Amino acid sequence: MSQSLSLVLQTQRHLKWRAFDGIERVLMVLCGIAITGFTLTVICDVVTRTIGKPWLWLQEVTMTFFIYGVFIGTAAAVRRNDHLYLAVLAESFSGNKRLFFETFNRVVVLVVALCLVYFGYLNFLDGFRSLRMPSMTPLASLYAAIPLCGVLVALFTIEQLVNGWKNGFAEPAGDPAAAHGSPGSVPP
Repeated sequence: MSQSLSLVLQTQRHLKWRAFDGIERVLMVLCGIAITGFTLTVICDVVTRTIGKPWLWLQEVTMTFFIYGVFIGTAAAVRRNDHLYLAVLAESFSGNKRLFFETFNRVVVLVVALCLVYFGYLNFLDGFRSLRMPSMTPLASLYAAIPLCGVLVALFTIEQLVNGWKNGFAEPAGDPAAAHGSPGSVPP
């Protein structure tokens, strides 16, 4: 994959496998589609209700865009290291303390991801017993996003743990290309 197509910051490359860059790109596109779809369906819902001709199915579509957007966005945030966790605390340390806190943070995220997989799958199976109105599609169509998110979050967390243990969690020091975000760039 070309470096110009990668969304990974060079300062975080040491924690990422290039093999997952394509997945990240797809997730980011899907997040954009979900946000756009959510916004457009809300606007259409408001307009059709205002003119007295509501499209009841729009609420289902809006809910689908919202739910998938949240869970896809969660997976993308973990891959991009943009999620909320104790990063500031971990980054304030060095050496073994940093290693401990970075590992602890990611183990907590991994446990949550495994809970999303397990309990999300149970909800998915249970979702076949309830139907959405007015389309009569099973709620499982919404719940499928939960275990999928859990699998991706677990995958990206394991990626960061393995690479952090191998390469260190701190940004590489003394690399001007990494500091300025592009390969081969020279500081001004």
